[in-house]
Amino acid sequence: MKIAIIGTGNLGSSIAKGLIGNKSFTTLYLSDINTGNVDKFGVEDGVTVTNDNTLAVEESDIVIFALQPKHIDKVMAGVADKITDSHVIMSVAAGVEIERIEGVIGYDKTIIRVMPNTAISIGKSMTCLAANDKGKAKMDLAKGIFNQLGTTMVIPEDQIQAATVICASGIAFWMRLVRATTQGAIQLGFEAEEAHELAVQTCFGSASLLIESGRHPEQEIDRVTTPSGCTIEGLNEMEHQGLSSALIQGITASFEKINQLKKN
Repeated sequence: MKIAIIGTGNLGSSIAKGLIGNKSFTTLYLSDINTGNVDKFGVEDGVTVTNDNTLAVEESDIVIFALQPKHIDKVMAGVADKITDSHVIMSVAAGVEIERIEGVIGYDKTIIRVMPNTAISIGKSMTCLAANDKGKAKMDLAKGIFNQLGTTMVIPEDQIQAATVICASGIAFWMRLVRATTQGAIQLGFEAEEAHELAVQTCFGSASLLIESGRHPEQEIDRVTTPSGCTIEGLNEMEHQGLSSALIQGITASFEKINQLKKN
């Protein structure tokens, strides 16, 4: 596959790293005004780092726009005349709807919205996909690319905003929980590095248990809690302090914010 990524910030460079790690391309063009995040990839076979968006589009079949919403219209408009009917256009810009993209590059183009998270750089992303009518015919292609970089789920476009909060912003939410656990471990007497390892590996084990067993979280909680034990004591205190409520409120606040971005 001949792929271009236009926009090489945190997410664009993470996608590039994942693709390079899996050798998921024939050629890969990485284009941005500032290529500092991806200059190191220029030595890889088949990878070209450039400031020329037009060149990147012309030399590729699949173009991934990894841009902030405030920049995407201008950048897309700059290469719109180079985008053909045979191109597959993918966008990871949060809050930018397919209709908006069609208004810039044409309503006859193949467009797929992609919402991964930064774990794509290590092949562990939860990536949600939605497409216009023409793009649906290329959904297997998109799944083929992003299944190599984690797990994919095809959803209606009107759920992409919510998926952005749960999957993309969700990385930060989980990181904060890991950090809090680390701080708790330090308070209980562990050195910082030990505390970090304990928190990270326990988080990893918890997610792995749910994935491998297919059980509901409460079923796994029941296997850990014992009558009058320390686990239920800790869980109940966390709930008294509003743990679940705070998480849900944070998720809904993030969702409200992304819907504001959509209007800009």
